[in-house]
Amino acid sequence: MTPGFWLPALTNILKARELHGWVAIVFVVPPLCALVSPLIGGALADQRVAANRLFAWSTLISSGALFAAFAALDAGWNPWWFVTLLGAYSLFSAPSWGLLATISLTNLKHGERQFPLVRLGATVGWMAGGLITSYVLRADTSPVAGYASAATRLLGGLLAFMLPHTPPLGRGISWKSRLGLDAFRLMKERDYRVFFVVTALFSVPLSAFYMYAPELLKVLGDRHSTATMTIAQLTEVAAMLLVGSVMVRFRVKAVLLWALGLSVLRFGMSAYAGASGSISWHIGGIALHGMCYTFFFITAQVFLDRRVDPGLKGQAQGLLGLVSGGLGPLAGALICGWLRNRCVTADGQGWMEFWAILAAMIALCFVIFGVFYRGLGSRQAG
Repeated sequence: MTPGFWLPALTNILKARELHGWVAIVFVVPPLCALVSPLIGGALADQRVAANRLFAWSTLISSGALFAAFAALDAGWNPWWFVTLLGAYSLFSAPSWGLLATISLTNLKHGERQFPLVRLGATVGWMAGGLITSYVLRADTSPVAGYASAATRLLGGLLAFMLPHTPPLGRGISWKSRLGLDAFRLMKERDYRVFFVVTALFSVPLSAFYMYAPELLKVLGDRHSTATMTIAQLTEVAAMLLVGSVMVRFRVKAVLLWALGLSVLRFGMSAYAGASGSISWHIGGIALHGMCYTFFFITAQVFLDRRVDPGLKGQAQGLLGLVSGGLGPLAGALICGWLRNRCVTADGQGWMEFWAILAAMIALCFVIFGVFYRGLGSRQAG
């Protein structure tokens, strides 16, 4: 729920305070911090600290940092205060999704089928956050969205102490292991290497969804862009209910290729909206995004839990967090920010070229994965 309050609204919040030039910089900060903490968090969960306790404390600390960040923005301090405090929030929150995946998949009896239903809670929460921001708080352009997120995150951290005990299953005997660098051993195997490289590349254009999809909605006349963005979570709900049975029936390679192919179509729809001025095409693309995201990243988390040794699962999830929440979005914030300034003019023209180029990037990911990923040759394994 907590990112749903402020992340879709962040671009418009910054622009309302005449901080147009800071959008790309601000979106660089979370992935930059995610280059470090997911691996360390995964290593701690594998070797030293119960994953449930680690998640609870990191959530509480990150809630305080997030509140401070939006308080600095609200007070009109130098934008670097907001950037720095958002970085502190990101440093402590970046391991969260990997830790939750580790906790869930460790304790569920039938993780492959049940995990998507647990993960559905995040989707419903994100939707609720966006709807509250737009229709209750009316904070689509206000730091109030950040305050609401911090308060909700604090509550989530307190509730996290009731999560099931998930003790470490591995042992760290070297500094590399304790820093989570053992996860990079996976890169020696071709399929893991292709998987992580494609995930990083796919995350580059995906950054534009959070950075500029709300802006295009506003250009096309939508006054409640934060709420409209929750349409993606509506389709995530449907996808979460389907993905478990899909993963049982089809190979991982097939599911991931479907996700990449649908993503090409999704960005193409936004490109057509930019050309035609029809908001319905962009909203359709946003709706399709939820299914694409679910089928790729939920399948990815289950894939790693299925294939990786128990003592390395936390670090593997951390490595996934590094490439999908760190390397990819970091490059995406820089590339998409440059591309937006290059393509989109002051009068709102050029959105077709912007989204079409991003669609072509995803098409390249589809080709790379389809050609180079081999799989284990069975529906159960990959």
